[in-house]
Amino acid sequence: MDTTTAARDTEDEADGHAPRRVGKTAAWAGGLLLAGVSTVIGFRVADSDGFTPVPQLLAFLPWLLVPAGAGLLLTVLARWRVGMLWGVAALGLVAWYMEPYGQANEAKGAPVAELRVMTSNVEFGQGTPGLIRAVREERPDLLFVEECDHGCAALLRKELPHADYPYRAAVDATGAEGSVILANVPLKSAAGIEATLGMPGAVADVKGHPVRLQLAHPMPPMPRQVNLWQSEMGEIRDYAAAGKGRSTIVAGDFNATQDHAAFRAVLDTGLRDAARIAGSSRAPSWPAAAPAPLGAQIDHVLATPDFAARDARFLDIGDTDHRALVVTLTLHKEGKNETER
Repeated sequence: MDTTTAARDTEDEADGHAPRRVGKTAAWAGGLLLAGVSTVIGFRVADSDGFTPVPQLLAFLPWLLVPAGAGLLLTVLARWRVGMLWGVAALGLVAWYMEPYGQANEAKGAPVAELRVMTSNVEFGQGTPGLIRAVREERPDLLFVEECDHGCAALLRKELPHADYPYRAAVDATGAEGSVILANVPLKSAAGIEATLGMPGAVADVKGHPVRLQLAHPMPPMPRQVNLWQSEMGEIRDYAAAGKGRSTIVAGDFNATQDHAAFRAVLDTGLRDAARIAGSSRAPSWPAAAPAPLGAQIDHVLATPDFAARDARFLDIGDTDHRALVVTLTLHKEGKNETER
């Protein structure tokens, strides 16, 4: 064999190895991406929030489409048939679970009252001036404010006339622990939920109909606080379940999306997400700095099925990492008026 032929064989062998190396690398990379996506979506299928970092990633479940799609493309590049099937399955599951959770049945009975509801986390009181501007423009009947410290509470008293919001239920505290409910409908005192952050409660008199009100603000699912978050979400679920048959509104920063099992457990008591009913089930509320398509919807207004919902909007109020949510609820009633038990 002459040297020219030997050199040509060596080049052909090298050319054959290069595609195999590329294919192997693509298969490994695709497999790793799909393994990560499959782990997270597996907990969603199992109706579980799992452990860190699963609950944190579940908050952004729609964005798993990106690594799932990239993983599928890499398996195609590698010509890995099993990987292709895996990628299609992972991509399909993510797309399936992007559908809004729960039903949006119309409220039955005659409409008897309309309530404009707003909830806003003002981040240690910093967003209070922007919230006041939004309240003056939107004129909600019920206002739920999370992380409303002493300064926030004082500014609300000063800038929002008592004639407009004469009724109040609050947990007066510093930092993130303070929370307040303001109303232009009569409120009766009621026990709130005992938790790390303030969660006051009340009963509103809406044209003679008692409506249970509860502000929600459980601890976020931080890496070392997932159990605490699940426990406090469980308290909200128990509150909702205890009010079966009674008109109820639960609003606030839930630190949870519809992709969290702990939040779905709250909905499964019979509450419905007003943004979901109004067609905004994936509109993001946090972080406010993220462009509109990004982020997660962790701020919610939930209500019993005797409420219809419309005009749900998420507002940038400034100086807070949350967008405020404002929605119009219409109370419907059948037959005799209910009395608070």
